Amino acid sequence: MSSVPVPSIELTTPNTAAGNTSLEPLLTWLTLILAQLERTFYKVPGSAVIARYVRSSHQNDPGRTVLELILIVFAVRTLMQSRSRDKSEGKLIKFSEKEVDELVDEWTPEPLSAPLTEWEQRDLASVPVIAGPNGPKPKILSTGKTVVNLASYNFAGLAGNEHIKERAIETLRKYGLGSCGPPGFYGTVDVHLELERDIADFLGTESTILYSQGFITISSVIPAFCKRGDVIVADRAVNFAIQKGIQISRSTVRWYDHNDLKSLEDVLVSVEKDRRKRGAPITRRFIITEGIFERDGEIVDLPKLIELKHKYKYRLILDESISFGSVGRTGRGLTELYNVPASQVDMLIGSVANGLCSAGGFCTGSTIVTEHQRINGTSFVFSASMPPLLAVAGSEGISYLRNTPSALTTLQENVRAVRAVLEKTEGITVVGHRASPIVHFHLKTPSTANGSANGIASSPMTVMPPPTGPSFDYEVEEKILQDIVDDALANGVFITRAKRLSGQEMIETRPTVRIAVTAALTKKEIEKAAGVVKASVVKVLGKRRA
Repeated sequence: MSSVPVPSIELTTPNTAAGNTSLEPLLTWLTLILAQLERTFYKVPGSAVIARYVRSSHQNDPGRTVLELILIVFAVRTLMQSRSRDKSEGKLIKFSEKEVDELVDEWTPEPLSAPLTEWEQRDLASVPVIAGPNGPKPKILSTGKTVVNLASYNFAGLAGNEHIKERAIETLRKYGLGSCGPPGFYGTVDVHLELERDIADFLGTESTILYSQGFITISSVIPAFCKRGDVIVADRAVNFAIQKGIQISRSTVRWYDHNDLKSLEDVLVSVEKDRRKRGAPITRRFIITEGIFERDGEIVDLPKLIELKHKYKYRLILDESISFGSVGRTGRGLTELYNVPASQVDMLIGSVANGLCSAGGFCTGSTIVTEHQRINGTSFVFSASMPPLLAVAGSEGISYLRNTPSALTTLQENVRAVRAVLEKTEGITVVGHRASPIVHFHLKTPSTANGSANGIASSPMTVMPPPTGPSFDYEVEEKILQDIVDDALANGVFITRAKRLSGQEMIETRPTVRIAVTAALTKKEIEKAAGVVKASVVKVLGKRRA
């Protein structure tokens, strides 16, 4: 059978035809308006770029176009909305002037900080004030007595050097006092660049970048390179500046036991095992430690540290704020002490304030490392550069170290003399490396002996070390050590407790007295000063036993 085609019938009602006819003028008008708006839009400079962006954005992600339209509407609404209208007008309680005054009189604001305890008040009052210039034998303002200074970092005896003073005065007359701006804008002058070149040449590195303050140097270098997702493996006893830099970086942090390179290697192995287990990509990885630890004077084994760095493919950030200008034949720090090229350390940080008795700090290494910090080092970008006279003082300090290696020999002789006296003193324990220019000692017998668990393995996930022996009463030991410091000062020797920021540092270490040895004193003067400290220890501890 052949199929018979059925004719199609278009059903058009009179109402529909009339509706289409009535909408035609409106649609024509809208088309003309849109065409005029399009012509006007394309006359605006840059409109073609915007149109191309919107077209490609809508094509790739239509949902994004809807979201952007909603945000534009919200922004327009926010701008058009009145901000001065008080919706609660007419519902406020009206107070008379007398009532307002009474409320103000009754209001007691909360203090910005907790009131100082009796111990904190005593601690502040015990800080001596120096009258006149600082140096190996300054004058104390309260008593007018001249004392032997074993509290300030004056390792090579540069503080008070007459030649450096003369050069600083000449620079002051030529350049004025301040730099008047950050280094990256208009704060850099030729003497800053000269100091950077002097440090790089002195240490044997490609380039150096100068910071205006010592504390902010390491706390700016770390976040300039370490970002979220990177891995940092750090010593548990790093100083407070390093702690802040690690905190700012927001990197993943793993901790190893203090100055224990076996613990470091275990952590490096565990980090790699964890990465492979999770199937995570390789990220930037850093080892951060100090050359000479500020907390106790220990010295890191640099050759072994570099061996581990190469073996496990890490970058090394080494803080030599104490060791630069104080160890090695000419004060070049741990690289000279261990005969290791400074180029083996990726980022070497030093203190111009400590090592050269001037101000500021530096980071030295490859040109790539230093140039990166000129854009990404927050303290370099935002802080004013150091005064030119202090930069010249730093350069003169390097020249002094180059030409006077006997200063470092005298320093080490004085260190040995101090330790020889203190190690024979009953009631205290001298800690730290024998070559360290800062000598720490703490009380030999713990003030309390509650005991604690031993043999607990440390966890790299937490900064807190495992308990290793009897506990101690922090405040009691602080007071005993302060009595020793006060008695030594009364007898003409200026020493200090190792100060900590209670409640802000990651770990609480045992209180110690810190002695900063200097080459500016003769061996006889150093031995006499150490004898005074020994007598103060015996006197204070003898009173407590009585």
